[in-house]
Amino acid sequence: MKRVLMVSNGHGEDAIALRLARELRARDLLPELFPLVGQGPSEVFDSAPLVGPRAAMPSGGIVAFGNVANLARDLRAGLAALVGAQLRFLREASKRYAAAISVGDAYCCAMARASRLPTFFVGTAKSVRVAPYGLFEACMLRGIAGVYVRDQPTAQSLRARGVAAAAPGNVMMDMLEGTPPPGMTPPWIVLLPGSREAAYDDARFLTRVARRLCAGRDLPALLSIAGTIDRNRVVASLKNDGWSVGARDGYAFDARDGDVRLVGWRGRIGALLRPSALGGAGALLALGQAGTANEQAAGAGVPVVAFEPGGAHRTGWYRMRQQRLLGDALMVVEKDEARALAELRRLLDDEPRRRHMEAIGRERMGGPGGAAAIADGVATALAGRP
Repeated sequence: MKRVLMVSNGHGEDAIALRLARELRARDLLPELFPLVGQGPSEVFDSAPLVGPRAAMPSGGIVAFGNVANLARDLRAGLAALVGAQLRFLREASKRYAAAISVGDAYCCAMARASRLPTFFVGTAKSVRVAPYGLFEACMLRGIAGVYVRDQPTAQSLRARGVAAAAPGNVMMDMLEGTPPPGMTPPWIVLLPGSREAAYDDARFLTRVARRLCAGRDLPALLSIAGTIDRNRVVASLKNDGWSVGARDGYAFDARDGDVRLVGWRGRIGALLRPSALGGAGALLALGQAGTANEQAAGAGVPVVAFEPGGAHRTGWYRMRQQRLLGDALMVVEKDEARALAELRRLLDDEPRRRHMEAIGRERMGGPGGAAAIADGVATALAGRP
């Protein structure tokens, strides 16, 4: 069986790579995951073992768009030495692997190409709806073994520039799997604080807003806790805010404050976003500060609300990119409890707007099937290679 090296550069990209790895294994390939950012996922299930030099950096990988402060912190923490070690590992990869699959952005692809292996690119970061691939990126993608992007307009743009790009489906939508939360009656709201260090502060803000929003509504809140997040730090913050926190089978914790119920969820995000097996919609809203999880929620037809200081007119580059990508499926409001609460109450009472957000989210993110199609392409391309 042929080994395939999967190179990823971010928490969401790691998850996409692992979903793709399952399909590769089903086609008699042996994928191994090399995360360029952080230590990699805490759970790899049975998809792919972790390989290569890895280290967590202060920025959590957010150094794009001229973020000099984050880059400086990472350099002080040993980023240059880490990148050097990663390049050395990649240059030796041709002795062990039949191909490299880059899951992420142009930097990730450039690193994967350093292996001098046949390289496939799964582009997760860019879309013509946000920003098209630039001249340098298009040149780098020409002639590699396979290019798969997230939507048809982006594939068409690249093909017009000589890149044989395809958009067979969105792997993020293949990841909406999992058993519905046990014992929960729909609907509920989902809180998505993200996977980086900022998630602790964001979780505190989201749970404070949810406590006021859900009061008197018989509407539980489910807080998604990424594998990179320390559950004990979240619980300590909740207790400081006056929540009564206890244990519950199947959950990270069960918290109460009056008639408001908040539970911590460590399972697959798809379990929170898909329609409930008990009938009716699962998630009514997603309050999200995340990247990939916000986009998955939108693709599942769940209206997404994110919070930024200054609101929609003063978003940072990351949220601006997400807002352009998701269009009306994402509502950005000011990161202030009182103002956020007023906007969310209006949204809950405005069913036509929520239906519009649902439809736009599904259209912008596309359907599932990408993981199987990409794995088919890789397996076919490698079939005649030693």
